[in-house]
Amino acid sequence: MIPYSLLDLAPVPEGFEAADSFRNTLDLARQAERLGFTRYWMAEHHNMPGIASAATAILLGHVAGGTRTIRVGSGGVMLPNHSPLIIAEQFGTLATLYGDRIDLGLGRAPGTDMATARALRRGMDQVDTFPQDVVELMRYLGEPDPGAHVRAFPGQGTKVPIWMLGSSLYGAQLAAHLGLPYAFASHFAPQLAEQAAEVYRAHFQPGQLDAPHFMLAINVFGAETEAEAKRIRTSSQLGMARLRSGRPGKLPAPVDRIEDHLDPAALAMVAATQAVTACGTLQQVTEGIETLVARYRPDEVILAGQIHGHAERVRSFEIAAQAMRDMTMPAAAE
Repeated sequence: MIPYSLLDLAPVPEGFEAADSFRNTLDLARQAERLGFTRYWMAEHHNMPGIASAATAILLGHVAGGTRTIRVGSGGVMLPNHSPLIIAEQFGTLATLYGDRIDLGLGRAPGTDMATARALRRGMDQVDTFPQDVVELMRYLGEPDPGAHVRAFPGQGTKVPIWMLGSSLYGAQLAAHLGLPYAFASHFAPQLAEQAAEVYRAHFQPGQLDAPHFMLAINVFGAETEAEAKRIRTSSQLGMARLRSGRPGKLPAPVDRIEDHLDPAALAMVAATQAVTACGTLQQVTEGIETLVARYRPDEVILAGQIHGHAERVRSFEIAAQAMRDMTMPAAAE
């Protein structure tokens, strides 16, 4: 069995508020710990009414403080929105509070629209310094350097594991060059997943890791019946269609027939973005994940699922965890 982790976007469903999302997040994290998930990651997004994890480090502290053993981390922090020193201090604080349970996944995109990126004081016309910023951040979290003029307190010496996130070949190449684990955003941008994994493994140089470690993101919608699984999936389908058409909002309530709410072009777009998905009963989810693991050969998977009802969401991840335990196909990471 390969490790399986959970990506929580802290959804705010229609009819609910951010406070409800935070309560649901902590409950889901505790359930994930019970179910044997390796990591519980949250992602930085801004100006999105349906995602409550904008202040990612604060929410991770909430989760880490309410759990005991599961690893807690970012999937990811959008580093260009921040100074490396600030992130080192934030995650150094988390590691000081909660020990070796903290992961720091880094992304290069702003995690929002361009107007909001400017409001974040992100200079869109500046030279791309992302690789240098990652190296600087690694230095702040690494072995203490008494001769350095700027150090992270807390942060230095915590050696918080850094992950590279991406949906293109850029992140794969940088992760390989720096010897970092690499997570691909195949849950919403699967097109380059296979090529990125190949590039990452082919060019990997030992660094933080001695060998490559590739994580694949998979959407999972599990329920007692196939019809119910398809129904709870419609919230994610509607939400993606609205986001891509410039109308982000709270996570929509599910509908009985998605075809009655999205035209064929929108349905095709959503199907392409959610191609890496397992949906259905326990048997169907197990078979779906097995097929994806055989195709992409990940060392680890991270499971996502934007589902409107909290009880249905917990049940879907219970089914996903059972599917991972039931899988007969080993990971092929060579």
